[in-house]
Amino acid sequence: MKPVTIHAAKTNLSRLIEAACAGEDVVIARGKTPVVRLIPVETRAPKRRFGSMRGRARVTDAFFEPLSDAELKAWGEK
Repeated sequence: MKPVTIHAAKTNLSRLIEAACAGEDVVIARGKTPVVRLIPVETRAPKRRFGSMRGRARVTDAFFEPLSDAELKAWGEK
């Protein structure tokens, strides 16, 4: 893609963004002098941190005890 003037870039910004996201090289120029290159921002998934919940939750022995009849009924198991 040939350089686009600032005025044309303001008018066609949405199209230029789509072109840049599609992998085209978009250069914006002041007059005939290239000034900036429009490139898409790469988004990365945040890294998971192992053990980030350590110390924030506790599991007591009551967790492993069988549920009462009332609790089973509330869960629709009886």
